[in-house]
This record gives sequence, C-alpha cells and structure tokens, in this order.
Amino acid sequence: MFSRLILLGLQLIVAWFAAPAIARYIPGLGRLELFVYAVVFAALVWLVGVIGAQVLKDTGTPTSGALVSALILAALAAALYIWLPALVPDARRVMLSLQEKAYPLIGAAIGYHIRR
Repeated sequence: MFSRLILLGLQLIVAWFAAPAIARYIPGLGRLELFVYAVVFAALVWLVGVIGAQVLKDTGTPTSGALVSALILAALAAALYIWLPALVPDARRVMLSLQEKAYPLIGAAIGYHIRR
C-alpha cells in the first residue's frame, strides 16, 4: 500500500513537470491543447508506473488496460473542464480552483490506479 502511494506521488510529480517540456514539441496545439496534455499526462503516468513497478516492491507491472483507462479518464476530465461550464453555468463556481492542466493529470492518475 505504501509503495502505491509513493508511485502515485512520483507519477504526479514527474507528469506535472515533464509534460510542458514534451508538449512544446507538438505543433499546432491551439484549442486542443488540454486534450494533448491529457494524452501526454496519461502516457507519462503509465510510463512512470512501468518504471516504478521495476523499482518499487509490491507493485505489479501495469497492463495496456491501465494505459487505456488513464487515457480515457484524462480525456474525460479535459472535456468536462472545457464543456461543462457551457452546459451548466454554475459549474465553474463548484469546480476546484486548480490550474486547468491539473484536471487531466488527476484523471490520468485515477484512471491508472482504478485499473490496477
């Protein structure tokens, strides 16, 4: 259990700081920037999970299903952040005061760990 918490912390830290460095090499982000970040976050979370499984004790190697669920939940979190306030005007008030890129990161991490 403790090793999974360490893995979660490593995934969040590495993805948060590495994603902007990776995303700046992807041309033409424009309006889809948050979705590109969702894909990059999901890939980084999964990759740190693969490496962490080799280093940390009591953590299994993630499958491709973990990557897919991380991708789906990261894209879903990005879509909710973008389109929910347009559908429900009071939704912006209820949302946490996080940076917009934090939502796909949290979605990717939840998707990875739900599948595990």
